Amino acid sequence: MSIVDYLDTRVVGDVPVPPSENALHRLGAVRRLQGISRRTMARRMNLEVADIRRQEDEFSDLTISILYEWQRALDVPVAELLVEENGDTLSEPLLKRAQLVRLMKTALALLDVADSQSARVMAQSLVDLLIDVMPELRGVGAWHVVGRRRRLDELGVAASRLPAGDSFMDMLE
Repeated sequence: MSIVDYLDTRVVGDVPVPPSENALHRLGAVRRLQGISRRTMARRMNLEVADIRRQEDEFSDLTISILYEWQRALDVPVAELLVEENGDTLSEPLLKRAQLVRLMKTALALLDVADSQSARVMAQSLVDLLIDVMPELRGVGAWHVVGRRRRLDELGVAASRLPAGDSFMDMLE
């Protein structure tokens, strides 16, 4: 056993148990399989990215309420978040749904950047077909294509554009 394996291993009783064998949930695996970033999960759950990471990496039991928060944020059945013996894959319907969501995001991004009428028509046709196949895709947005994402503790550009000497509280008065 290497030093890395030793550091990642918990001891249950007197027996060393590698992380893959003692995890009771698969929050991180389902999040990654659905193509959702930790930052997006943090926004959806109104948490910090560090909290999301800690919950994913926790080997101990999580409360039912935390599992249901993840279930709502990922829009999957709770059973998908629990460890099963079939490996690190989503059930077939959820895998298809995740693939369709990624396809819709790509089609919308193509529609946004289309520079010719024929490209716009083809991209719009693809979007319409995807909505026909799965109506819940209507609310999906395109991939982010520009800029750097801010951390939850960073202020946006608007905050840096306040006139010198004025504070936010002065503006409210």
